[in-house]
Amino acid sequence: MEKAKEIKRKGGRTLKDVPEEIRQQLNQGLLETANLMEGLSVDFPLLLKNTLNHSLSSDVQDSLRNLGITKKMETMARYLVKKGVSFEDIGTHPSDTLRGWAAYMIAYSPNSNIEEKLKAIEPLADDNHFGVREWAWLALRPYCAEMPERMIKLLVPWAKRTDNFRRFASEITRPRGVWCAHIQQLKDNPALALPILSNLKADPSRYVQNSVANWLNDSAKSKPQWVKDLCKEWQQSNIPETLYICKRGLRNC
Repeated sequence: MEKAKEIKRKGGRTLKDVPEEIRQQLNQGLLETANLMEGLSVDFPLLLKNTLNHSLSSDVQDSLRNLGITKKMETMARYLVKKGVSFEDIGTHPSDTLRGWAAYMIAYSPNSNIEEKLKAIEPLADDNHFGVREWAWLALRPYCAEMPERMIKLLVPWAKRTDNFRRFASEITRPRGVWCAHIQQLKDNPALALPILSNLKADPSRYVQNSVANWLNDSAKSKPQWVKDLCKEWQQSNIPETLYICKRGLRNC
């Protein structure tokens, strides 16, 4: 399979800024998106037809037009699972959008438990593309909302791995998160996530630090005193990385 062209552009700031040439390459599955706006410009039915030779029915195409990007990803994954396409068939595709579909296909696979889903999603959680890494944790987020204590236990080892895995462990457990449902148990009792957060409180990666800070900021909206007390404890170390995390985490307290 041909390797995707290396991203050397910033991408348009609006949909109108995405050049037609770029749209065509994205819809052919030949190019990775450079930013979120390019991702929003992708024509999912056309990409599906060009890469997998599948055609969506007109009613499904109509429904896609009224959905946000996350729901569109879910719809495409459910369609592909129903059609018997394997996530492994597209998990290494040059198109980051298809790799994102693969992440959701893992989530919706009826024949795997959560341990197997986490194992299967590892390559996508560690993908070279920022968007695929986001789709990976978003795809499995519902399982974290359903059984947060079990997921936290499974993700503690991830919080000791590479940057991308550490960030995954932080993002998927955020009490409020982005583009996803809140996790009520973690809003009510954020201390449940301390086995993960404690491993990340002095993380050397700014990519991970910002995620942990956002985790604390999420929690501060429900449990501000808990976040203040935790940061007061952490700040005693006087470690620069920890001080940065706490400062950003307390930004709305």
